[in-house]
Amino acid sequence: MSKRHGASTRTNTVRSGVEVLRSQSMTTLDRVRELDELFIKQKLNWIANEYQVSTVGSDGASAGDPLCFVRQKRLKIREEINFYADEAQKDVVLRLKSKKIFEFRGRTEVQLPDGTVIGQLQKVFGRSLLRSSWEVMDAAGTVVATAQEQSLPLAILRRIWGMLPYVGDIPFFIPFHFDIAIDGKTVGSYRRPMGLADRYLLDLKGDPERRIDRRVAMAFTIALDALQDR
Repeated sequence: MSKRHGASTRTNTVRSGVEVLRSQSMTTLDRVRELDELFIKQKLNWIANEYQVSTVGSDGASAGDPLCFVRQKRLKIREEINFYADEAQKDVVLRLKSKKIFEFRGRTEVQLPDGTVIGQLQKVFGRSLLRSSWEVMDAAGTVVATAQEQSLPLAILRRIWGMLPYVGDIPFFIPFHFDIAIDGKTVGSYRRPMGLADRYLLDLKGDPERRIDRRVAMAFTIALDALQDR
């Protein structure tokens, strides 16, 4: 085999690998873009935060088909959470990454594998003193939707619980729910069913025009758990 032919073969192999990765990414994300509901479950792992994102089962309260496997890297200067196409965690299809090394506003970008920004998420700290509040933005930083804890009494109770000596170290098992709104109108919800396991249901059926990019919405479901207390 000539050197030129060998180089050509290697180039074609690399190109083929990139095309396969792109195909896998698009297959996963294209499916997510068509969904109005997602089921999220945190996996038990003492080393890192891991989640599985799935469709919602036929009973409306359990996991259906797996979509993404998520892992939050620990001890990084810039927060980074990767979404993988399968449990082997080889192919990244989406990424959550803090916009700056020291991002005091808590703004996080939703990126495709090549670094393209498709949305941004930001916790609104002023409004979050009593009830956690978030903004979901497009790639340019324009607010598309907002999310706020549904119950003010429960939000206050959670904060009091966290401040109690010793007791605050015990997980607070009362579920919290978020209302998701566009232009002040509630279009969806994010709720944690009662139970010991961290499980969440996202419902955006009130947004049939899909003004909220479902890929960004999927990233948001993880941020609401992994980044909620930051």
